[in-house]
Amino acid sequence: MTLWRIVAFLPALVMSGATLADVLPSWNPGASRDAIVEFVDRVTREGSADYVAPDDRIAVFDNDGTLWSEKPVYFQLLFAIDRVKALAPEHPEWQVQQPFKAVLENDVNTLATLGERGLLQLIMATHAGLTTDEFKAVVLDWINAARHPRFERPYTTLVFQPMIELLEYLRNSGFKTYIVSGGGIEFMRPWAQQVYGIPPEQVVGSSIKVVYEMRDSGPVLVRLPEIDFIDDKAGKPVGIHKFIGKVPVFAGGNSDGDLEMLQWTTAGTGERFGLLVHHTDGAREWAYDRESHVGRLDKALSESVKQGWTVVDMKRDWKVIYPK
Repeated sequence: MTLWRIVAFLPALVMSGATLADVLPSWNPGASRDAIVEFVDRVTREGSADYVAPDDRIAVFDNDGTLWSEKPVYFQLLFAIDRVKALAPEHPEWQVQQPFKAVLENDVNTLATLGERGLLQLIMATHAGLTTDEFKAVVLDWINAARHPRFERPYTTLVFQPMIELLEYLRNSGFKTYIVSGGGIEFMRPWAQQVYGIPPEQVVGSSIKVVYEMRDSGPVLVRLPEIDFIDDKAGKPVGIHKFIGKVPVFAGGNSDGDLEMLQWTTAGTGERFGLLVHHTDGAREWAYDRESHVGRLDKALSESVKQGWTVVDMKRDWKVIYPK
């Protein structure tokens, strides 16, 4: 952080009782951390030319690869895979139908190429017909019991500690934080508040159709085997408009699936911030970008140079990856 920026930022630190060491403690000092701190200072300091009123301090974040890991494949895909294998004896036709055939044959290469639509196909086939409450229970049972194949830890412990700190830092600075993810909205909502501090109503994601039914036990919402909305790529700005109703001033992602969300956010008037998490740490996590089937970062990485987005280098910028 430049000297004059430190001087300008000191009053805010004194007022909050914080020090520079307290700001994003799992982040190494450097350009990425400084850019975030300077932006927050500019938009929250009354009297600043870039001041943003609290009601307009909207920050949106992708989930897979941005807030938690996404390798070897998206974690929700692993959830669907476990469900397919459990139900396979009841569905012999899955032995020859894709994407079920790839699941049953452990065809990782084919599974890695599945986009959000392919993932939703698995979810629809294995969870359609359940009520929303029943699906929530299935998700929580899995998230509490399942373990990652490499780290042998619960998936909810493979969240990025520096990003958890960033979410908290933004909220403490008057921001409202949202998840805007290609993942299933009803997969994320049951645990997002406990893990990220983001309540269910601030989660935007892909969805299948749901209908109201009156049963003997009372009214329920039932999941149908039909796609309702894909919240990925160009769908993300649409989802933000549809469910949030304001253009964010801060957007964080990690892949080309987040390109349009960052473009939409940073094209707005006034001060804006675009952040990309670049997976560069093959020892502590994974190193991948332009050639990866999962979380490909190609067009967005090139665009970041033109747009002046902050690219967070995991290996260089983060002291730790996961919570202890």
